[in-house]
Amino acid sequence: MKPNENPRLVATDVTVTRGTRRIVDTTSLTLNAGEFTILAGPNGAGKTTLARVMAGVMRAEGSVTFDGTNLRDLAPRVRARAISYLPQGHEFHWPMRVDSIVALGREPHADPFSQTSIKDRIAIERAIEATEVREFSSRLITTLSGGERARVAIARALATEASVLIADEPTASLDERHQLIVMDLLQRIAHSGTAVLAIIHDLALAMRFADRVVVMNEGRIVANDTPSLALTPDRIAEIFGISVNRVETPDGPLLLPSRAL
Repeated sequence: MKPNENPRLVATDVTVTRGTRRIVDTTSLTLNAGEFTILAGPNGAGKTTLARVMAGVMRAEGSVTFDGTNLRDLAPRVRARAISYLPQGHEFHWPMRVDSIVALGREPHADPFSQTSIKDRIAIERAIEATEVREFSSRLITTLSGGERARVAIARALATEASVLIADEPTASLDERHQLIVMDLLQRIAHSGTAVLAIIHDLALAMRFADRVVVMNEGRIVANDTPSLALTPDRIAEIFGISVNRVETPDGPLLLPSRAL
């Protein structure tokens, strides 16, 4: 599948204003089925705001369409089945079992008058296995570490089996091994046909796993291309204020931060 031949979620001229400042400034972005897109940029660039608008949880000027239908015209449950949104923070306020939390990802599909279906159980089991939370699936979420909670949050999002997955800093709080596991998982989910957008601050991870990197700065998209073309040393120096060394490896090019500029 060529991802650019199958757009799923399309944002057109999205603008978000707070006071006199434009957080997102007439920005357009298309998420394609089968493509893992990483959204990068310095703090305050507008990344989370754009992601929230595209997930349908925040209003904005402009439009966002899913398979040609404006998100505002979709019923909330229909939108929740189409787009799975994982916000940053991984906050859990109730002492629920981990497997029960993962099962919440199936709520958009639930029939209030029926028990959990076989399809639901299969989706929940797949999400638990994929994120490696089986070992503590019977524990209360309040007993877990921050990194473990992050994996549970990802599992809940995966259990929805939506056509679009938007994840805001999904690798935050994770150790290096689980960062790689999560990035590999998101890449595999995308390549199975889902349109995946993830906000990632680690440029090395973006270079290693993304099909496409979108760079934002001051509310606008300044690059939207393959990782090698979007994350050039000159652009990284200009936008992120750091110098990097590019190293060729058997797994592809890697970026190693060198110094602040």
